[in-house]
Amino acid sequence: MVPQNNKDEVQPRGWVRLAVWGIGVGTNAAMNWAFDWVLYPYAIYALGLLWGGVVMSLASFVFCIVLIWLYDLLKRDWLGIETVKSLREVTGQKGIRRIMSAILRRGDVAAFFLLSLYFDPFITTAYMRHGKFNGMAKRDWLIFVGSWALSNFSWIIACYLGIGLVEWLWQLVCR
Repeated sequence: MVPQNNKDEVQPRGWVRLAVWGIGVGTNAAMNWAFDWVLYPYAIYALGLLWGGVVMSLASFVFCIVLIWLYDLLKRDWLGIETVKSLREVTGQKGIRRIMSAILRRGDVAAFFLLSLYFDPFITTAYMRHGKFNGMAKRDWLIFVGSWALSNFSWIIACYLGIGLVEWLWQLVCR
């Protein structure tokens, strides 16, 4: 491993870097999938819109704070977030990459909304903070809390509407 420009960060080379990203992205995706597509809808269904939303929003807050702490502790870009920052410069791509690149180039406000609605508060904060592994500044906390509120509000509504649609379809089929 060779230190880069930032003396706090140690980035592995080549295949090791790809393996770290693969493990990091895979683990994060699996945890997010279980959280977003299993636990969140179940909590909204079992506890209702208000209490299910409160419980899962608080769980999301803790989960994302732990991930930020772990990201800073390891001092490694195990999710490729620094690489994702280069998406701003992508041109000539097709589909979602081109659209995301165009939105990210529009500035921090557009990036905040895109990342908050498409990803979680951890990804949004890690992407938007100025330092890489140097803890949370006041600006980072504002981004984190804003992203947490926006992403959880939108996911609560999405889960509630999804559960309502499934219940409606179930009643329609079972009649």
